[in-house]
Amino acid sequence: MSSNEEAKAPALSDAKDLHKTSSTGETAIKFDHVTKTYNLYKNDRGRFLGIFNYKRKGVFLGSVNANDDLSFEIKKGEAVAFLGHNGAGKSTALKMITGVAHPTSGKIEVNGRVSALLELQAGFDMQLTGRENIGLRGQILGLSKQEIAEIEPEIIEFAELGLYIDQPMRSYSSGMKARLGFAFAVAIDPEILVVDEALSVGDKAFQRKCIDRIREIMMDENVTVLFVTHSSSTAQQFCSRGIVLDEGKKVFDGSIEDATVFYEENYA
Repeated sequence: MSSNEEAKAPALSDAKDLHKTSSTGETAIKFDHVTKTYNLYKNDRGRFLGIFNYKRKGVFLGSVNANDDLSFEIKKGEAVAFLGHNGAGKSTALKMITGVAHPTSGKIEVNGRVSALLELQAGFDMQLTGRENIGLRGQILGLSKQEIAEIEPEIIEFAELGLYIDQPMRSYSSGMKARLGFAFAVAIDPEILVVDEALSVGDKAFQRKCIDRIREIMMDENVTVLFVTHSSSTAQQFCSRGIVLDEGKKVFDGSIEDATVFYEENYA
């Protein structure tokens, strides 16, 4: 890409203008009075025994609701920012959307294949090669052998790992693991895309490549986008709707302009 072409290409901050919203009105994600409770223990032994509802005084420290009676509905094709400071409950909600965690009470409805650009280095088997991990992740997602075979070349090309793709992942740098994780996440044609504002993969040229791919995904009207942030300015550039969380509760849900004003007045 020439310098002139690069200057003309929209950055990730222009994604809101490019994103097309589906007019079908179908529900992509719905939380119905969802609460996620974590029991806190003094040590690992207590946490292990907690599986059996062990709550001995001095070992059991108490319970916290990471999400507390949380309800919202997101339509297919919406671009929604989750605003909140650290510990507000954003990550817990996303873990339940991606299926990593499950609610203590309430119901969650997720319609569509979810791809999360969050912890890109997580979930790999360090003893397997990069290529083998592509197959493993594909199987976990329920992809057929043919589907895995079709996306494998695209993932390998995007990740730019060269001969390392057939080396055990224990030999990879953290950046190489993240690049493979990103390449896999964007190759599976997600219907629900979760993006962390802190996403940073590789050098500037590779970061630009990642941003362009996210923009390309967002131009599909059938893709629902969730953007995790505590920056109101970034949220305004990226999304059309904002949900503000505080101590696990939803405290505001509305247009991104109104949501960012509320967030800045109360939490900035």
